[in-house]
Amino acid sequence: MAISKRRGAQPLSHILSEVMARRGLSRLRGQEELERAWCVALERTVGHPLADSTRIGCVRRGVLEVQVANSVLLQELGGFHKQRLLETLRKTVAFETIRDIRFRLDEHAGA
Repeated sequence: MAISKRRGAQPLSHILSEVMARRGLSRLRGQEELERAWCVALERTVGHPLADSTRIGCVRRGVLEVQVANSVLLQELGGFHKQRLLETLRKTVAFETIRDIRFRLDEHAGA
């Protein structure tokens, strides 16, 4: 039988963040913020929205995975815009360290 230790009063923000972490809500919120930052980076870098043709994956070891709808877009983003996208994301996303972007072809990204 576990004996619970009684803790003193805690700030509500601490309790809420603990609950969010336990339920996985902070991860979802982080993904939403990352998706918003990606849309902003695309708009600033490319000059027109391409969010419908891309899909954000996860960040693993500082590498953001982005799935794109076609090979032309893959070449354009990876060859011409990657460095500026990285710079914009690094300025915009404070909760995650992004060292690189890996673009992958995925026909379902535009769906």
